[in-house]
Amino acid sequence: MNLILNKRDPIYLQVMHFLKKEIVAGHLKPGEEILSRRQLANDLKINPNTVQRAYSEMEAEQLIYTEPNKPSKVTEDPNVLRQLKSEWVNQAVKEFVSAIQTVDITIDEVTDLIKTEMNHHKNGG
Repeated sequence: MNLILNKRDPIYLQVMHFLKKEIVAGHLKPGEEILSRRQLANDLKINPNTVQRAYSEMEAEQLIYTEPNKPSKVTEDPNVLRQLKSEWVNQAVKEFVSAIQTVDITIDEVTDLIKTEMNHHKNGG
């Protein structure tokens, strides 16, 4: 697991952010089991209660679910997954627009740059 924790953000939020990113990226598939709370805490060398909080928050958001005596799994609800992707992209767009707002560039130029970059990434760049 390649999660590098920083010292400024709460750890449970960093764990949630990482797992959400894995879901959005398709690395964690709908219905796929995720690491147990204990295993993830051990891997990250953090308190199991911190992982429990992250998982509980994600369960409240219906991103994961846990059946009694079974590992937690990624939701299979397409509406929840679509909402997560939408929120993820909206946040990225807001950050992007904020970062370039002082640049003298047209929306068409920005669109072309985005298309070029996305094609570059799709082709393994």
